[in-house]
Amino acid sequence: MLKRIIQIFFAVLGAVLGFQYGALAVQGLNELLNLGLDSLTGEGPLYPLIYALVGAVLFVLVTYWLTDYIVRMIRWGEDILLKLPITDVVMGALGLIVGLIVAFLLIQPILLIPIVGQIIPVFVSVLFGYIGFQVGFKKREELISLFTLGRMGKDKKGEQQSHYEHKILDTSVIIDGRIADICKTGFIEGTMVIPSFVLEELQHIADSSDVLKRNRGRRGLDILNRIQKELEMKVHIYEGDFEDIQEVDSKLVKLAKVLNGKVVTNDFNLNKVCELQRVPVLNINDLANAVKPVVLPGEELRVQVIKDGKEHNQGVAYLDDGTMIVVEGGREYIGSEIDVLVTSVLQTSAGRMIFAKPKLLEKAL
Repeated sequence: MLKRIIQIFFAVLGAVLGFQYGALAVQGLNELLNLGLDSLTGEGPLYPLIYALVGAVLFVLVTYWLTDYIVRMIRWGEDILLKLPITDVVMGALGLIVGLIVAFLLIQPILLIPIVGQIIPVFVSVLFGYIGFQVGFKKREELISLFTLGRMGKDKKGEQQSHYEHKILDTSVIIDGRIADICKTGFIEGTMVIPSFVLEELQHIADSSDVLKRNRGRRGLDILNRIQKELEMKVHIYEGDFEDIQEVDSKLVKLAKVLNGKVVTNDFNLNKVCELQRVPVLNINDLANAVKPVVLPGEELRVQVIKDGKEHNQGVAYLDDGTMIVVEGGREYIGSEIDVLVTSVLQTSAGRMIFAKPKLLEKAL
């Protein structure tokens, strides 16, 4: 279909040129080569139509090889545009339009110049169109942020402010599985965004030859199905990709900037990268630590020592929520349930660790 359209365009172009300049072309060939074509240069209503028909046929035949090349170029440009995020395309087009408008305003006085006025306008249009496209494409994040400011409601005179952000899930938080339960409680609002490149990574994990990785990938896919089917949250599959970026974590940071959203993760390294690039991040581990019961030094706990610690004479126990307790001098109590006194608490994004010592030793001292 596209090839036919291009052929029709060349046929119409040849017909127009033949209608306008056919007589001059025949006359010029006759004078140059003395072909005896005087009968074809006469005046009459049929001559322009004959010239138009001949011009259409000649242009279609001459440009037959060029048509296939143009079709391939158009397909190539179409594939590139389809792979680009829609925001990049829209912002680039807006920049191009603004550049052409500026060029049009500058061209008007140039047209008054006799000879230069026929050459400069084309150059100015191409130059400002290119500059406008580059500015719109490279400054798309700032433009998107500027446009999204108008979406935020005002909380004045009883008006209710409602602004729902995009929550972008990474692979680790999907495999972890706790995100579904958190969404079910209603603590996360807005649109849950699942990028296509995250789905691809999850699919690769689910197809892994390693049994553990395969099970983790399948669990992640089950979690996504649960979020889509059982929860009332709006879920959006982002089809765009960033071809110039290879790592998935970097793509997530880029997408968060484009959508003006927040990255949801439990990856410690991705958390740090988001903080460095000033991208809002929601860390599931931080949330889990925040809702754990607060334990202060000096408090008494009842625990069961289950294994050795890394250091000499240490024992390790766990609370019901999975918090690890390092018991100094607790190695001899492995397998026993004892009372311990908390000495210190170490809190990080990776989790919480409690240091304690047996209460029996405290009494002995």
